[in-house]
Amino acid sequence: MLQQRDANPNAVKISPGPRLRGALILAVLADIFQIAVFPLFVEGGASPPDDILDLCIGGILTYLLGWHWEFLPSFLAKLVPGVDYVPLWTLAVANVYRKAKAQAVSQQAGAQEPQH
Repeated sequence: MLQQRDANPNAVKISPGPRLRGALILAVLADIFQIAVFPLFVEGGASPPDDILDLCIGGILTYLLGWHWEFLPSFLAKLVPGVDYVPLWTLAVANVYRKAKAQAVSQQAGAQEPQH
């Protein structure tokens, strides 16, 4: 049986770990909940339950992934009435993953440079 080899053996493969996967699932569920469920039960854009949910999600994501600046605009924007229809938590976690992947690629590229 033949094994397939990558076209580029030096390619960086980054798979999301369990914390990142958990954070992404949590962010998606929180955004779906705020877009689909809260408008059915909570009147008004500036609702305390919505704000409490955002505070909890921000804290849990910080616990899972560490502090990232992407969480601050997401949290502050979610306090603005009507902005809950934008999946900002999901976008923030996706951006954290994108930055971590780019950083790992640049670190590996720096490690592969020949020493003079």
